[in-house]
Amino acid sequence: MTDHGLANNLTEYGDKEFALYLRRSFAKAMGFSDEALAKPIVGIVNTFSELNNCHRHFPELVEAIKRGVWQAGGLPLAFPTISLGELFVSPTSMLYRNLMSMDAEAMISAQPLDAVVLLGGCDKTMPALLMGAASAGLPAIAVVGGPMLTSNFEGERLGACTDCRRYWAKYRRGEIDRATIDHVEGQLAPTSGTCSVMGTASTIACVVEALGMMLPGGAAIPAVYADRVRHAEAAGKEAMRLAATRLTPDRIMTAAAFDNALRALQAIGGSTNAIIHLTAIAGRLGIRLDPARLNALADSTPVLVDLKPTGDGYMEDFHRAGGMQVVLQELKPLLNLDVLTVTGQTLGEVLAGPYTYPAWQHVIRPAAAPLQPQGALVLLTGNLAPDGAVIKRSAATPALLNKVGRAVVFTSIRDAAERIDDPALDVTPDDFLVLQNAGPVGAPGMPEAGYLPIPKKLTGVKDIVRISDARMSGTAFGTVVLHVAPEAAVGGPLAWVRDGDLIELSVDKRALNLLVGEDELARRRAEGTPPRAMAARGYDYLYQQHCMQANFGADFDFLRHASLR
Repeated sequence: MTDHGLANNLTEYGDKEFALYLRRSFAKAMGFSDEALAKPIVGIVNTFSELNNCHRHFPELVEAIKRGVWQAGGLPLAFPTISLGELFVSPTSMLYRNLMSMDAEAMISAQPLDAVVLLGGCDKTMPALLMGAASAGLPAIAVVGGPMLTSNFEGERLGACTDCRRYWAKYRRGEIDRATIDHVEGQLAPTSGTCSVMGTASTIACVVEALGMMLPGGAAIPAVYADRVRHAEAAGKEAMRLAATRLTPDRIMTAAAFDNALRALQAIGGSTNAIIHLTAIAGRLGIRLDPARLNALADSTPVLVDLKPTGDGYMEDFHRAGGMQVVLQELKPLLNLDVLTVTGQTLGEVLAGPYTYPAWQHVIRPAAAPLQPQGALVLLTGNLAPDGAVIKRSAATPALLNKVGRAVVFTSIRDAAERIDDPALDVTPDDFLVLQNAGPVGAPGMPEAGYLPIPKKLTGVKDIVRISDARMSGTAFGTVVLHVAPEAAVGGPLAWVRDGDLIELSVDKRALNLLVGEDELARRRAEGTPPRAMAARGYDYLYQQHCMQANFGADFDFLRHASLR
């Protein structure tokens, strides 16, 4: 008996030879020959779904991956997993990321696979697949679906989803009418693929390439390009090499590799969501991401990529400019170059070829003349966020990054929805909008509600400080403080903020403080938190009982590596 292919993970009947005989007989029912069934098996985790618009081109990518596996001498077998289309899941796809990771881990571990290709795209799918693959420990390679192309509206380029928010804000301010917003709605997402800006999906793709879990150059290829299909085929071939060499994710995704990924995140002006996802993936491998390290990397890493929501360009421009391979070349003196990649080479070897900065383009700036001198994301701490909070300063209004403001408090997402546009709301442009009970446990699921709309009564105001225990879309922009931990629902200090309290936000000092005396805070704590509704059964019950806070990646406590529990 062999130790690969169909002989892996045999069904328990108390007789291994019988189990293999039975498995082979039923495999032949699918039309496979003896020659095919003798090959190593590469699984393809397929996240296609008709309820995930970003993944509608995945059937073609699956076929391309299969071609690559066949060409390299393997047997490709695709299988489905949960698919999380961000706009098609209530209350938020983040609620089901951990469930998807469990599904992926279980099926990768249980089935007769020698390696696996992780095919994902829309925001939470690739983090979930990497979390599951990290725990399963089987050789794995990531393939993303790629970003969609842009469209056009009255001579202006238009793309999901920073422009979605920009035009919606115009509509809320009364600058455009209903007919215009309806027309824009039909132009925002013209092709298959993920959002066309440096949102969460594209950010994750870029940091996965920087981690070494993707073939070089794969992060930014647009979904509809032929190069995207060829990349998928190449990944299928590479999966066979991984199966032969047994190069597992833990040997690639090391602490040094995560350092590279975090530095790349700073340089691309990436999504705040990436911090939560990278923390969760690292936690599966026993690696603790030091929050202080994020600030150190921010201080020493320039922002190089001029894409929305931080800048002006789109992902298709980034691809034409050379994508992540140019970014990594510009960051090369700052990177850990001895880390392994899925190619079997070190990152230093991958970047060792001839390189000339592509001076003809302006989307990726040279390190010597960056878009911004310091990184995009900053971790804040203080008595309002003892375990941290995150702000994307590269997408914020500079004048709002260091100030004291009066709190205008919303106790839930529903409360905010009901009162944000109330003409009687006591709010000024200098106030801080504070949203409570929108975190991992309190919402539940930590929805992208932190990007609170600006109250309609603040006519002409385009940005205001917002603070919450929620997340925001990577396509959003503004002075928004997120992931406040511990969250309000579990008794974090955010729960004790009241209307009229003064809050200090100081990005320069990395501080977020509630300027209320300790005696008063003690009195408020003694009042306790209002009881929250708890699920009685099923996955929702499991989630509320075991989901950790944002600073632990909002993963389940029992899924983190044993060394970190």
